[in-house]
Amino acid sequence: MTEQRTKQFKKVGREVLFLSTGENNPRNGEGAFLRRKDGSVLHIYTAYFGDDGDDHATADLCGRISSDEGESWSDEFVAVKMGKDAKNVMSVSLLRMENGDIGLFYIEKLAYGDNKVIDRYCLVRSEDEGISFGDPTYCIDEGDYYVINNDRVVRLRSGKIVIPAARHPVHEREGEGIGRANFFVSDDDGRSFRKTSCELVTPFPEVSKGLQEPGIYQLPSGRIWAYFRTNFGCQFESFSDDECESFTPVRPNLKFPSPRSPMLVKDVGKYTVAIYNPVPPHGLNPHPFGMDRTPFMLAVSEDGGLNFIRHYLIEDDPDNSYCYPAVIEGEDYFLVSYYHSAGTDNFLNCEKVVKIGFDEIAE
Repeated sequence: MTEQRTKQFKKVGREVLFLSTGENNPRNGEGAFLRRKDGSVLHIYTAYFGDDGDDHATADLCGRISSDEGESWSDEFVAVKMGKDAKNVMSVSLLRMENGDIGLFYIEKLAYGDNKVIDRYCLVRSEDEGISFGDPTYCIDEGDYYVINNDRVVRLRSGKIVIPAARHPVHEREGEGIGRANFFVSDDDGRSFRKTSCELVTPFPEVSKGLQEPGIYQLPSGRIWAYFRTNFGCQFESFSDDECESFTPVRPNLKFPSPRSPMLVKDVGKYTVAIYNPVPPHGLNPHPFGMDRTPFMLAVSEDGGLNFIRHYLIEDDPDNSYCYPAVIEGEDYFLVSYYHSAGTDNFLNCEKVVKIGFDEIAE
């Protein structure tokens, strides 16, 4: 039954990189991409070391480079090493800065009190195309706990940089405080950031985890579409007409039913793509289908994210799960990286990169 119902969706993409775990490396993933000036592709991701792959366990930011459009990759190198006072560094975004530098954004986690964690969001710059990075400046440093996903920092058409973040107040955290969406903006190319005056909360008490892991996408009109992971059975959304200074009331987006798992929306070529995990009883995920982060779906829009008219399967194996994507486009393809459970019950395990041709998603 499951096979019959999923065959209606074409499977796209082929593997070009798989970062397996191993001894002293229990977890790899949550990466981001950037095109270097020589045309090669830089990929930075979190590589955990030691024997613990927990979110707060020890990790560095590592990188690989592809000089042949993702077909092969260099050996791993350490891009940013965790500081001596940090618990780890993770959740990277990459952005080309106005002066030509590569900007690498990431979370640095710090111990706080008894079994609690705070973090700060850092920006380091590279003048040599990602071979080395300078000292960090702090985009967010409030002594609180913020969640910013990988591949989430966006430069708007105006040039403004926006960091969408979920604040989980430390004083509420016995595990994870209820998420509240905040937006940090820079008008000076990342030299300083300010938090806008709005803090978005869910209007529904049933959404007990709040608004988690926000992302933003700028629609053709310039309007900002913000989307959020929830435990309500679908993504939630809100809109801003003033570049994240204020937002419309938060509401469910029933076009994207999902478990408590993140979505990512990006432009690739002439398309806008949304990558997410659908949930039962939606037709894209007929029950039973295995782990709740299975399958891994690609929704395609040809009008700048206003309507998603076609769906494809990136992954459909019910014995595995997939999450936390990152995307970069090429001339006739795009790359997608994401966590792959690799036959285990740990959905934050290995990282896989697939290459999807634009011809695979053409009508």
